[in-house]
Amino acid sequence: MQVLSTRGKMNAIPATQAVLQGIAADGGLFVPETFPEIDLEEMKAYAAHEYDILAARVLQYFFDMDEAALAEITQQAYGTFDDSRVVPIKELSPAEYVMELTHGPTLAFKDMALQVLPRLIRRALDIHKQEENVLILTATSGDTGKAALEGFRDVPRTAIEVFYPADGVATMQKLQMVTQEGGNVAVCGVQGNFDDAQTGVKALFADETLKAFLKKAGYTFSSANSINFGRLIPQVAYYIYAYAKLAADGKIADGEEINFVVPTGNFGNILAGYYAKRMGLPVKKLICASNGNNVLTDFFNKSVYDANRPFHKTMSPSMDILISSNLERLLFEVTGRDDAQVRAWMEALKTSGKYEIPQETQAQLKGTFWADFASEEETAQTIRETFGTHGYLIDPHTAVAKCVEEKYRRETGDDAVCVVVSTANPYKFTQDVLRCISGQDEDDAFRAAQLLAQATGTEIPPQIADLQEKPVLHPDVVGRTELKSAVEVFIERMGE
Repeated sequence: MQVLSTRGKMNAIPATQAVLQGIAADGGLFVPETFPEIDLEEMKAYAAHEYDILAARVLQYFFDMDEAALAEITQQAYGTFDDSRVVPIKELSPAEYVMELTHGPTLAFKDMALQVLPRLIRRALDIHKQEENVLILTATSGDTGKAALEGFRDVPRTAIEVFYPADGVATMQKLQMVTQEGGNVAVCGVQGNFDDAQTGVKALFADETLKAFLKKAGYTFSSANSINFGRLIPQVAYYIYAYAKLAADGKIADGEEINFVVPTGNFGNILAGYYAKRMGLPVKKLICASNGNNVLTDFFNKSVYDANRPFHKTMSPSMDILISSNLERLLFEVTGRDDAQVRAWMEALKTSGKYEIPQETQAQLKGTFWADFASEEETAQTIRETFGTHGYLIDPHTAVAKCVEEKYRRETGDDAVCVVVSTANPYKFTQDVLRCISGQDEDDAFRAAQLLAQATGTEIPPQIADLQEKPVLHPDVVGRTELKSAVEVFIERMGE
């Protein structure tokens, strides 16, 4: 498949080449030239077997690679998960299911794509006979960082540097990153919030002197954020799988429309659901669930995207985002691929922090999307009530989604099946989840994990328990304007 840029100033290129570039040369994001059409009967048959088979088939729609090569990629990627089903689907009621994307090596949904992406990049390097090695630069609001680091650890011909808001991630998320092992990895805190880190990384991609420095060192840029086409597409597979699995198990009728409820920050996860719908998946509504940083709620309901607002640090830090990069891809589609309009809106966002879409565009969005947010109090109540009612422990991000699902049902009266997209293991947020469940405050995250296990009868995952004994290998923190020098130091170290 060929891909285009949302900014429209470059020719179409193969999807495998887009994986290597990360972001388009004109500053836009890569999108499919056309949307393939899925065969639901074929997907139902795959869903009766292993997830990796279905995932390889979905990838084949987008990447012109050998079928056996893609199957090998997905087998290796999902063979790292702690549940043989890869994506278990928990039934809370006949109309409510939870799709668990939390069984990968870092206990977050980011593993679903970031166990695939490094293997895609490695293959793409060979396909395009690229001589330069790849430097992955990534900004993270919490879970992407660890998943990317783990996925790219010691992968030949790659190096990865992750930037995270120094005081804007959960304790366990931070420990997972700063203790990361591997000869090709670097981790650096940033004095600021996620948007500062993301803006800084985007600026590096456009820095010509840094590109020249990298080229001399034998490297070229790419990204592991969801701006990378190769990160986005593997996420499409689990929406198709969830639908096909429910249909194959007789939980829904063939062709029945269902809703997906997605906790949303950078808009990549829910955008993958939109792509699945564009490919023919019978999706009724994509429910966009935000926390107190509810810029997307206001956008869908008021037609104005306005990032000029207070930034809130919440118990769902991976959603503490005011600039949702992947929304650009959605705007490109709903404007009829009007790249000039997209460029104008993105320039307005850059210069003034806001833009407004016309009413007809908003009406089109509302045909597919519904949006609301959950406060901290509502999130805590949802964690507590979900455990009390179902004996099911969820993390704050998943709780935001479940809370918004309940608001959706109350406000619309829609009784269609809803699938809540679960995004992280609750033990990544032990102190907050413990406080929600039992009212206890505990300063020590590991002690909180022990108390949470005792209070709920659940087990502490080894990925969390083992962190206590791991040394901090990446203590550096830099200012907002110092990311470039951090990259240069890292690349010089890689050349030693």
